Amino acid sequence: MADHDVSSPLLQSPRADHAQVIIAVDDDSVDEPLDQLQPSPIKHNHNHLFPNYQSNNSGNPYEFIGSDGFSASGPSTLNPFQNETPEIDGVYEVLKIVLCLPIALIRLVLFGLCLLVGYLATKLALEGWKDKQNPMPLWRSRLMWVTRICARFILFSFGYHWIRRKGKPASREIAPIIVSNHVSYIEPIFYFYELCPTIVASESHDSIPFVGTIIRAMQVIYVNRFSQSSRKNAVNEIKRKASCDRFPRVLLFPEGTTTNGKALISFQLGAFIPGFPIQPVVVRYPHIHFDQSWGDISLAKLMFRMFTQFHNFMEIEYLPVVHPNENNKENAFHFAERTSHAIASALNVVQTSHSYGDLMLLNKASQSKQGKSSSYMVEMARVESTNSFFYKFLVFRQNVMLRFLSDKHSTSYSSFLYLVFQLFHISSLEAVDFLDKFLSMNPDSSGHVKLLDFLRVLRLKSCNLSQEIFGFIDVDKDGSITFKQFLYASAHVMKLPLFRQACELAFAECDNEGNGSITEHELGLTIRPAIPDLNKDEIHGLFSLFDSDGDGEVSKDEFVSSLRKNPLLIAVFSPSLLHRYLSGADNRMLEIV
Repeated sequence: MADHDVSSPLLQSPRADHAQVIIAVDDDSVDEPLDQLQPSPIKHNHNHLFPNYQSNNSGNPYEFIGSDGFSASGPSTLNPFQNETPEIDGVYEVLKIVLCLPIALIRLVLFGLCLLVGYLATKLALEGWKDKQNPMPLWRSRLMWVTRICARFILFSFGYHWIRRKGKPASREIAPIIVSNHVSYIEPIFYFYELCPTIVASESHDSIPFVGTIIRAMQVIYVNRFSQSSRKNAVNEIKRKASCDRFPRVLLFPEGTTTNGKALISFQLGAFIPGFPIQPVVVRYPHIHFDQSWGDISLAKLMFRMFTQFHNFMEIEYLPVVHPNENNKENAFHFAERTSHAIASALNVVQTSHSYGDLMLLNKASQSKQGKSSSYMVEMARVESTNSFFYKFLVFRQNVMLRFLSDKHSTSYSSFLYLVFQLFHISSLEAVDFLDKFLSMNPDSSGHVKLLDFLRVLRLKSCNLSQEIFGFIDVDKDGSITFKQFLYASAHVMKLPLFRQACELAFAECDNEGNGSITEHELGLTIRPAIPDLNKDEIHGLFSLFDSDGDGEVSKDEFVSSLRKNPLLIAVFSPSLLHRYLSGADNRMLEIV
């Protein structure tokens, strides 16, 4: 996207010789190389043409920056993280726990001894080993067998006396990467005993007492899920270790977190980007009285319940190897899709668009004592940049597409992206920040917020514009908004191509003296055309949202950062922007490039 200075108008006249095309990306075309994807013409509804911005009667307060509105489906009724038996229920279960308490003590001692022996054997295997970038020497690997046997006894102590297996693991030469669904902390212990693979794990695992040392001996590939550079390095390490026969095979849990096993959530693409054959493995925990999944239950409670069962059931099924199509030219997204479908079919469960981000939202809502915490999950894979490869491709091809745009067939590029991908490219951390904001609006027991609480938090007073903002979010038109609607609306506005430019223009409009900062008085003068009759206290409340350091002045960085945290507030600057920059613009098209 081309850079704009603050004197550039938001609207520009299009070239008359442009003809509109749009880049079509469908299930067939995404497998083609980028240079073979061709633009294809589409028919366009003239109702989506940008109107005369001097008289916007659509009720959409964000039309001036290219919004055609957004959609948000109702909350999902499925919670893939919910443990089915979080509490001890029933006479049978109580009696069983009482009878197993003495056994549990013996199991606890066995667990502790095995963990200690395994830890000491691992420390000996790692002693003096400096070159950890290369495969572990053979004698050190043989010493790790002591730890692997200890792992099997640990499984025994947890009640997994026998484990049913179906199928066989493929050789490393055929499938150097294994992926599995993730239900409990038991699977990593089993795979360590069974295959002793190299695993991909969160950096936080390194600090776990005893376990962190054993993980390091597996030549773990650490990844910080919130760091793009870390994820990129992890993919490079997966490729490097999977391509070398001297390394163990690589094991990944592409869901990125544990679920209750009743659904398969979205896959991360790290295992599929290198393009190696992959063997999917399915884990099941059949049960009647005790759900062994590590979803919304504490580790201590889960371990106690495992120790006090007569026997815990576990089934492993090795599925046929999934090969990348067309000589490894298949994109990672389709490769992951085929693999996840194979696992979901074997489990006979539904696939959802939930991700680790939803678990973060769920935990945040639970900590805030919300009555129905699951209603705050939004299926983050629809919001995150899961398909960022294609998004970046479209941004790259944006200039090519827009060379052919005409004033008769104009459309919002942001709407095009939304229609194709239904993604807003909001990170999980940003979603949690928006949830913080939403929770401060005091949602009711069903997770809904009314107009007055919404206005209170955004420091707005009731007027035509503020009601339009609320109505823009309230897609169901029932007089209340949900977190999903609030998040989708905020993300939709923030990711419009003209949002950043509008922020800079709004700052320039407020900065009357041109000294690079805004005072409370200057902000009040700018927003009064949008919200008339503001008193000093109301202006001060709105100014405090922008003055993050409380020094009485707002710099450009503070201003833009505050609007990113409260993107819906960009609407209060629209009258000033339209009056100054768009006066006399007759049916001129938005400048996108």
